[in-house]
Amino acid sequence: MSKDKIGKMGEIESTRFFRDNGYKILNVNFRTRFGEIDIICTKGNYIIFAEVKTRCEDSIAKPREFVDYNKQSKIVNTAMIYLSSNKFKLQPRFDVVEVVHSKSGVKINHIKNAFGG
Repeated sequence: MSKDKIGKMGEIESTRFFRDNGYKILNVNFRTRFGEIDIICTKGNYIIFAEVKTRCEDSIAKPREFVDYNKQSKIVNTAMIYLSSNKFKLQPRFDVVEVVHSKSGVKINHIKNAFGG
């Protein structure tokens, strides 16, 4: 399976995970010239900007390890653009969702407040 298809499956699984856990999805694949945010959602007092990383279980590193400083900076800058055009009285939070595919199924690890803005 191609990298793009695996990534898309991870985003679909993550969106389902958020909905099943009481989050309201506002936007998926929000893009600007500075970058992209995979999922934007709200729950409680938070607006969450989530980066989804999907890998197979035999990957050389955990999915979260691919969200490096450069990627985090792009997400933060893109989130600032989103917030400037959408007024919220919510605290921003940056999460990472690890999706790991294995022969036995899909495992999701939701890392809240994974990096700062």
